[in-house]
Amino acid sequence: MNMADKYTIVKYVFEGDKFEILVKPDPALDYKLGKTNNIGPILVSDEIYTDSSKGTRSSSEKLIKAFKTEDPLVIAEKIMQKGVLNLTTDQRRKMVSEKRKQIITFIAKTFVDPRSHLPHPPLRIEQAMNDIRVSIDPFKNVEEQIKDIVENLRSIIPLKSENLLLEISVPAQYVAQSYSVLKSTGILKKEDWQSNGSLKAILEIPAASRPNVLDRLGAITKGTAFVEVIK
Repeated sequence: MNMADKYTIVKYVFEGDKFEILVKPDPALDYKLGKTNNIGPILVSDEIYTDSSKGTRSSSEKLIKAFKTEDPLVIAEKIMQKGVLNLTTDQRRKMVSEKRKQIITFIAKTFVDPRSHLPHPPLRIEQAMNDIRVSIDPFKNVEEQIKDIVENLRSIIPLKSENLLLEISVPAQYVAQSYSVLKSTGILKKEDWQSNGSLKAILEIPAASRPNVLDRLGAITKGTAFVEVIK
């Protein structure tokens, strides 16, 4: 195991003054992601540095100015909360890969090709992201990154976010299972329960979700559900 596997650095800047702490990579990442709130086990030491590579420790004056205390655990908590954690190569690779999958799934479910009103296949979206060399921030959520990514992707593939209204009729014997699908895939704008137990409904969904809704309803109702696009 090399030294990079044993510890990494968290950096924080306050009014031009730099502060660094040394932490254990995996426990520190868990802390940063909110999986634990116990600061002690993640620290390699309780030293607060201005430059950890040179072993230069921060002065008491700077600590008081920035953190109003000299307590190393309190200071370490604030640095972890506000500072930048240097990810290991393996951590960054795994986090970026997972975030990339989330972004691709989001685009496939939310955006369509305006020419066909159907979603692009995830593989096509992934290839387009590779072509334009999309930069992904592993710590930002999908919603924070999606706008810029979609704008860049539009130079390669047409993307449009739109909703559809579906008129749906489900036979009585399949209503129970179908209703949970309708609730989980869109917004029920209207529910009209028939005297024979069947259901007529108006469902609003992202246009890209239409194939998924049709497939799931078709499987549950054995093809007996009626679905028509009304908008």
